[in-house]
This record gives sequence, structure tokens and C-alpha cells, in this order.
Amino acid sequence: MNNHVSVLEISGNALEHNLQYFKNRLHQKTKILAVVKAFGYGSDANKVAYFLKDKVDYFAVAYAHEGTSLRKTKITTPILVLHPQIQNFEEITRNQLEPSIYNLKTLNAFLTHAQEKGINSYPIHLKFNTGLNRLGFSKDNIPKIMEIICSTKHVKIKSILSHLAASEDNNERDFTLNQLQNFKEIINQIYDYLDYTPMAHTLNTSGVINYPEAQFDMVRIGIGLYGFGNNKKETSQLKNSHILKSIISQIHIVKKGETVGYNRAFKAFKNTTIATIPIGHADGLSRRLGKGKGHITIHNQRAPIIGNVCMDMIMVDITNIKCTEGDHVFIFKTQEDILTISSISETISYEILTLISQRIKRILIC
Repeated sequence: MNNHVSVLEISGNALEHNLQYFKNRLHQKTKILAVVKAFGYGSDANKVAYFLKDKVDYFAVAYAHEGTSLRKTKITTPILVLHPQIQNFEEITRNQLEPSIYNLKTLNAFLTHAQEKGINSYPIHLKFNTGLNRLGFSKDNIPKIMEIICSTKHVKIKSILSHLAASEDNNERDFTLNQLQNFKEIINQIYDYLDYTPMAHTLNTSGVINYPEAQFDMVRIGIGLYGFGNNKKETSQLKNSHILKSIISQIHIVKKGETVGYNRAFKAFKNTTIATIPIGHADGLSRRLGKGKGHITIHNQRAPIIGNVCMDMIMVDITNIKCTEGDHVFIFKTQEDILTISSISETISYEILTLISQRIKRILIC
């Protein structure tokens, strides 16, 4: 049982609002894949997926164990494993997870596994590299891939996918359009080999926003589901799904000349009232937020973080805030809060969310 007093609240209302926002931008027949990898972008993948299971067509996770966890939560929706490992093929097929196959080694290994298990027509997804240069077959691989697949009964292509490298950056529009054209050529070549038509998908959150003409059969919504549209205008239309809050453990007076915390990083130039909050860098708070750079919110007022961020605690200046021990405080509760923390920490919203420690209690509020 997790008895950490700091809590991450996940807003079901926000998730549903954000999902509907993107649905409204799609063609009627376009399917939606919800990305719940990395603990649902730092929230709780099981809770998020269970809440959305009747509202989306697919889920995606990074690794097999994430998909297995969803299955144990009684989720029957199709689950795409984006980065399957050969040693996990047994777990994948046992739990009816669908692997993204991205090179000839994994393709041949999966076919061997399926043959040994007597599995036929198992759904696989073919991942192609169109410019991100991370994972994926090249277009030149198509003849060999299709020679292999067309000569076996053990697998069936469920979808063809790729991943955009800079869909949020209008300065890279020509590059993205080239990726999309490359992807169209890939899927058309593959279709020529088949007597059925697999789904095609390449748009992520920013792709849906900036390239709606390239929806193909399905889109993948990741960060957008959790409240970020990768530009201010779109983000303002979304709702924040992650609210991180804690309590005040202790309040005391630091006298003029005294110091606070490790390395005596804060020195009081006047009598100062401080509060200690039970959350620290082991919970995902960057040490860059210390020494007055970051703040939390207490009764709608900013309380600067003073001294160094500790492993399990932070200290904040509450000299001008009326509050008592046990009062709730917010580490962040809005997109603006998260973006401010991101800026101070010299990172992006994705990292702020996914760094939230698993020792923090998660609660989904509908």
C-alpha cells in the first residue's frame, strides 16, 4: 500500500475533453490510438487505459511488460508494442499483444516463434523509417519483407506505420511533407503485394494539428491526451490531466543569519517563515528548481523553493502566506505550471511528467 502523502491526481474529465478535442479534428472513419507508454506519460497507464478502453480503438505501449500490465487490468482493446524485444515474444503472443516489427532480424525471429507455437495469422505492424532515423525498415527492404511475409501463413500485417521527426515545427514543414510522401509511396508498394489492406498511420499529436490531410486510417495521440498541443494556441484548448499536490509537514521560523538545507544554500537576511514539503528530487523534482528559481502554490499564492531540493523534501518561503501544517500545496496544477517547471529545468513537458516517481500515489478522479 502506498502511503506517500504526496499525490498525483489524474483528471478523467481532462482526458475525455482532450480526446474529444482531437476526435473533432478527425474524419469520421479515422481510428484513434491512445499512447499510454511510460506509465501513461507519468500518470498511471492502467487507470488511464481502463478509463479510455471504450473510447479509443487502440493502445500503444513501448515494451511488452507494459502491455501485459494492461491485460491484467482486464483491458481487451488491441495493444501495439512499439519496441518489442525478441526475448519477449512469448509474453507478447501469450497476452495477445501486437508487435511493431522494424527490421529483418525481428521479423525472422517472430516468424520462427510463431511457427514453433503453431500460431497463424498473428497481427504484426511494420514500422518504416521515413526520416526520424530511430527504428524502422527502409523502403529498399520492401521486396525482401514481402517475399518473407507472402510465403508464410503465420503472420498478417495489421498496419504499416512510421514516425514524424518534427511535426510540431513549422520551420521543418518541407521535411515533414517529404516524410509523408515517402510514407505514401511505402504503403502503396506494400499494398501491391497483398489481397487485403492493412491500416496505415504516422500522425502523432502535432501531426494531427498541423497535417490533418495525412490522417490515413488511424492517428496516435500521446502528449495531447494529457493536455499539451505543442503550441500555445492548441494547448490553451486542452485541459491539464496531471495535478501534483502534497501537504505542509512543518512550519518554523528561520532567524536572520540562519541557513536552510544542504550546503547552507539559503541564508535568511531577515526572519523568515518556511514550510517543509515532503517531496523531492527522488520524486521527480529537478534540483534546478531550488535556490528560489522554482515555486509551489499554497492557497493560490506562490511560495518560492529555497535552498537546495532534497531527496525527499523541499523547503519554501511562506512568510507572506497564511497557512498551517497539514494544508495542501500544489507542485503543479496547470499546463502553465508544468511549462514553467520545464523551462527552469531546461527540458520539455514530456520529461517533467514522466519523471514523477512511482512512489507518488496516483488517483484518477472522474
